[in-house]
Amino acid sequence: MSPRGLGLGDPERENAVLLGIIEATASGPGVEPLAAAVARVITEATATDVCFVHVLDDSDRALTLAGATPPFDARVGTVHLPLGRGVSGWVAAHRTPAVITDDKGADPRYLPIPELRGQDYTSMVSVPMLSEPYGLAGVLNVHTVDRREFGDRDVRLLLAIGRLLAAALHQARMHRRLRARERAHERFAEQTVAAQETERRRLARDIHDGISQRLVTLSFHLDAAGTLLSHGEIADARAELARASDLVGTTLDEARSAIGALRPPVLDDLGLAGALAALARDLPVPEVRLELDERRLPDHVEVALYRIAQEALQNVLKHAGASRVVLRLAVDDDGVRLEVADDGTGLAGVREGYGTASMRERAELIGGIARLRSRPGAGTTVVVTAPHVTAPHSEPSGEESDRNTRLSD
Repeated sequence: MSPRGLGLGDPERENAVLLGIIEATASGPGVEPLAAAVARVITEATATDVCFVHVLDDSDRALTLAGATPPFDARVGTVHLPLGRGVSGWVAAHRTPAVITDDKGADPRYLPIPELRGQDYTSMVSVPMLSEPYGLAGVLNVHTVDRREFGDRDVRLLLAIGRLLAAALHQARMHRRLRARERAHERFAEQTVAAQETERRRLARDIHDGISQRLVTLSFHLDAAGTLLSHGEIADARAELARASDLVGTTLDEARSAIGALRPPVLDDLGLAGALAALARDLPVPEVRLELDERRLPDHVEVALYRIAQEALQNVLKHAGASRVVLRLAVDDDGVRLEVADDGTGLAGVREGYGTASMRERAELIGGIARLRSRPGAGTTVVVTAPHVTAPHSEPSGEESDRNTRLSD
């Protein structure tokens, strides 16, 4: 191929390149195999020396090297570039091609990336991979060691390749997310079973060590009281009955505690909003602000959110030194959002312990996610979001105040 450019004014050759790209998109649903196949086709068909395929990551804020021709294929997945930085980042941010014929260092957009040895290549073209209706998928770069004049036709050809790639890459990303979601669901099922077994073992241990032992002791006192009564020793029998009565009270307390550990009775009596309000009323904090949606949720979701709020409020008492606490619960068509925020000292220097891990695990068990934000002197905010699940017996919502208000970081 002539060093004058890629297109050569030869429609047949250009069509052959596009056909090769279409065939490469059939290489499979994986992002990296697709990007690698495309990089090889482009360099072979265009007589360029190296090709990089940078794909927009799931945050939509940075590019990740997903495919490259040797020897740079070993760098796949290790090179990340925020949007706006470097030539590729500039192209992604502006959705506009960039052509550098020579002297890259003089171009203000150029950012050396040691792993990709840009100084070894003289000329380059960088184009956005765009398609409708998906938008930006990434950036496609080709480089040559020798100086080359890349013309408008070359850019148009690469843009056409980019459009073909964009749709395929978006599908590959969707497939990857679907697989990740499936794996998360599998982990969720495993964690649910493990959590159930752990809770059963804990409850069995508590009943055996606490309630069962006290009942055995209670029976001894009652037997002793009966024996003493049969011998007319009334005073001693009364003493045994008093001890038995004390044990009954203690055993009842332990039974209530065990029941509460399984499902807080307050949820049945007041619902999640009422139960959260009851938790907040016990806080020794000057100002407590409540914004609680009263719609009911499935039992397992309400229990998880109640326990998370309980742990978060315990952290407020232990670590925050707060004068103000905000407790929000919002339910809409997208899902449920729980927020516990304080204006205390934050969690700087406090290691993430069992309580924080427990909040994250409980959120995951309802298909959600828990995020904790904390800065020294700026308080702590715990936010839990979970997908929407309609309650079997949901109740209509009452008045809602500022449900959509969000705390700033």
